[in-house]
Amino acid sequence: MKQLLFYMIILALTLNAPAQASTLSYQPSIEDKKFLTQIQRDSLTYFIQFTNERTGLVKDSSRPGSPASIASTGFGLLLWALAKENGWMSYQESYNLTLKCLRFLKNKADHKNGFFYHMLSTRSGKRVWSSEASSIDTALLVAGALYAGSVFKGTDVERLANEIYKRVDWKWMTNGTNLLCHGWKPESGFLPYYWDMYSEHLILQALAIGSPTHPIPQAAWNEWERLEGSYNKKQVIYSFSGSIFTYQFSHAYIDFRNLWDRDINYFDNSKNATLINREFCISNKEEIPSYSETVWGLSACLGPKGYKAYGAPPGKALHDGTIAVHSAAGSIPFAPEETIDTLKYFYNQYKDNIYTEYGFIDSFNLEMNWWSNEHLGIDQGISIMMIENFLRETIWKRFMTLDCVQRWIEICELNKKPTTRKVTTKTVGPRKKRIPIKARSKTPTSSSLKTKNSLTLEEPQLRIIAGE
Repeated sequence: MKQLLFYMIILALTLNAPAQASTLSYQPSIEDKKFLTQIQRDSLTYFIQFTNERTGLVKDSSRPGSPASIASTGFGLLLWALAKENGWMSYQESYNLTLKCLRFLKNKADHKNGFFYHMLSTRSGKRVWSSEASSIDTALLVAGALYAGSVFKGTDVERLANEIYKRVDWKWMTNGTNLLCHGWKPESGFLPYYWDMYSEHLILQALAIGSPTHPIPQAAWNEWERLEGSYNKKQVIYSFSGSIFTYQFSHAYIDFRNLWDRDINYFDNSKNATLINREFCISNKEEIPSYSETVWGLSACLGPKGYKAYGAPPGKALHDGTIAVHSAAGSIPFAPEETIDTLKYFYNQYKDNIYTEYGFIDSFNLEMNWWSNEHLGIDQGISIMMIENFLRETIWKRFMTLDCVQRWIEICELNKKPTTRKVTTKTVGPRKKRIPIKARSKTPTSSSLKTKNSLTLEEPQLRIIAGE
């Protein structure tokens, strides 16, 4: 409790610190900047209050008894370093917390060939919930560690971050293919699900291809499918579920504005996906009357009937009126005016139900008068990071300078303009494709989501961007 009070004092002292102007075209008002920065600082409190004092592992959820998630811990590593950069934490407090966490991860936390298990005991670092050694969650952990290492350059933090990264055997996780597997379990081996189409895995690809010790080949970048669809005349390379987090997570680290995957710019792609998500809600107001221009946001989140991968077209587009608050907060760089208006509406209309000392809760459903009573670590994390990139671009600027990121860009030739590249496309007819969905679970019994079950999707007409 003393530690929490200490950080809250620091946050209060810096409340009125000015935010730098973003180079993104939309410029928020001074009041909006203060509002967004307050969300960041309140949400940061999650990564103080729900971090184990001995291990540095961050809980998956604010729910009592929640284990640590390796992804939440990765967000924590980055955010403690960011807090130091922004003056929200002192150098020593940030450094000590980061060092403690990295030492534990390097020497004591359960892993397989460098891949950490999705869920760990906050106290012992042992695998819990029969979770998998997860490729994407390890990537989020490594990304946070490398960011922290670059902030504390020349220290044990940088050394440990690099050792954790170099230990990961990315090629092993391909299981003899050119696709990265979702994970591995000691009881059954590799999961049957692979990162075979667009999703949140671009950060995983970047770290694996750019690895200095166990890289996967360039062919792996071209192996997964880019399926193109449209909604309201907006084109998008889409994810299976259509959950908006799939268009956010990699962008929290990587600045895609000037990167081109053949003729695809993933920043513009996420912008379209964000606008589609909003427009889909607005167009379904007759079915869900609570949807509006300022009540929208379909993403994987807690709902009245458990954790579900809500989303918008051209993906599966599951929806029932449940709004994930991080949908707006995590999409601010893509559609700042629409998302800021939405966040202000949420805060002004429903503050008593959805905002606490840790920031916004996970989700709510006005149709069912249901309000989540939990905060989820990765949703608090993505909100802080994307607001930061919008206001100051701090994370983008630093992360893009990492050697591994530059290697990935060079190997995959992502800095070439589309006019210099030839794009081959083909249209395929109807088919059934087994595609995994990303998910977390509120309880260990929700195995249909937690273990990333496959679903069956009918694909009528797909445009596939073929590899070179």
